[in-house]
Amino acid sequence: MTIATGDDSAWPVGILFSQTGVTAIIEQSQLNGALLAIDEVNEAGGAMGRPIEPIILDPGSDPVRYRQMAERLIGDGQTNVIFGCYMSSSRKEVLPVVERYNGLLFYPTLYEGFEYSPNVIYGGAAPNQNSLPLATYLMDHFGSRFFFVGSDYIYPRESNRVMRNIVRQGGGEVVAEHYVDLEAGPEDFSEVIDKIAALEPDVIFSTVVGTGTVNFYRAYYGANTDASKRPIASLTTNEAEVAAMGAQVAEGHITAAPYFRSVAGERNHDFIERYRAKFGEVETITSCCEAAYFQVHLYANALRLAGAGNTDSLRAVLCGAEFEAPQGRIKIDPENNHAYLLSRIAKVDESGDFVIQREASRPIKPDPYLAVPALNDWAHTPAWVR
Repeated sequence: MTIATGDDSAWPVGILFSQTGVTAIIEQSQLNGALLAIDEVNEAGGAMGRPIEPIILDPGSDPVRYRQMAERLIGDGQTNVIFGCYMSSSRKEVLPVVERYNGLLFYPTLYEGFEYSPNVIYGGAAPNQNSLPLATYLMDHFGSRFFFVGSDYIYPRESNRVMRNIVRQGGGEVVAEHYVDLEAGPEDFSEVIDKIAALEPDVIFSTVVGTGTVNFYRAYYGANTDASKRPIASLTTNEAEVAAMGAQVAEGHITAAPYFRSVAGERNHDFIERYRAKFGEVETITSCCEAAYFQVHLYANALRLAGAGNTDSLRAVLCGAEFEAPQGRIKIDPENNHAYLLSRIAKVDESGDFVIQREASRPIKPDPYLAVPALNDWAHTPAWVR
């Protein structure tokens, strides 16, 4: 679907989040977050008196279509700004397009790190903001023998490579690593379940995404496993997927993210209520939704500060930009275009809500290249509230 603008005074922006396909569960939440923020900006008078006008396309979870649609948006001159992408494979397709035309991609998703582009504003967690604290928490509470399972594409393989190095640095080991097709069905996880039963790891680290996440957790639950003793820990499993799989299936499993719907505070409460008023529910609010939301507000603020919408002017004010997001105050690091984010670890309770187990007291500086991968610092740092 495309929403065209006939208003020459609007700020057109491309929206590339899949509403169909294997990653639609999470990308629909990102789309919702972006649209809510656009509504808020426009209801407040827009940026310099001009509304933001979304051009919404559905790539259907196909990385090639992200590139084709980015070419249509930026190459054809419809806009120089895109909010979009969940999978790293789709980001990698869009990246050369925005760099070639000097466009700007707002990427609101956690990822494997080890990337920098002056044409991307990274709004999701880098490995030092989620993988490092999660590994420490798991080894402190469950043990040091990890079983890796992931979807078979760029992000899971690279994320597992990073996590493997972190676990080894902490004195742990990876007992097995298994990958499934991106569109894996319930039957595709039988081998994974059998391997887990045979190897008896202390914890499972999952980088399965999309509908595969729901299928994996259901298969694990169906094997009569005890999540309180051997949980699935993830960076990608979120509230929308918990709602899809059911609270009984998700109970006891763990996720690390900058934001959970259960974050305390008036700002998050207001965000949730505005989301409920627009979409009629809150089950699809996720950390990636929240990142898409605050990135739209960062863009609107940048328009006001720059007084122009061209990429060079926007980039100049986005570097170092701050915003009071639902998770807390975030900031774009001028050194690498990634965001200072809060770090939190939460466990799913019997009602399907994430209950925060550990959280940082201040935003964590992004270190996408893990230049300072000091695992032991996380175990003893005073940055943790609990």
